[in-house]
Amino acid sequence: MECTINWVPATGMGFVAETGSGHLLTMDGAPDGGGRNLAPRPMETLLAGAGGCTAYDVVLILKRGRHEVTGCEVKVTSERAPVDPKVFTRIHLHFKVSGRNLPEAAVARAIELSHDKYCSATIMLAKTAEITTGFEIVPA
Repeated sequence: MECTINWVPATGMGFVAETGSGHLLTMDGAPDGGGRNLAPRPMETLLAGAGGCTAYDVVLILKRGRHEVTGCEVKVTSERAPVDPKVFTRIHLHFKVSGRNLPEAAVARAIELSHDKYCSATIMLAKTAEITTGFEIVPA
């Protein structure tokens, strides 16, 4: 896996990443750091990637279990260290999973499998952050 990041000087502190799969992702800094607030911060992008990684796992696990999942939303909240390097110290992932007749045990197990075995992003972030999860099921 690879990615190339280019600074776009005309934007102040904007960056464009081109992923190995050929997709573009923009990032920017806060105005107090020379950015113009035109795109997510790099650390927000990292957090979003972790949320996307675990959501992917949960949906895939439920589908493979032949459960009728129709939606999955993950609200990710975090805390960071107060001084540099400002690593994530706490991350909470709250899943809102919707579907028809979804067993609570199946949803809990899918989240547990992602958290403990499959989600590379959250497992990596767990090296510095306490990661907690919660969920609710919304009937479809």
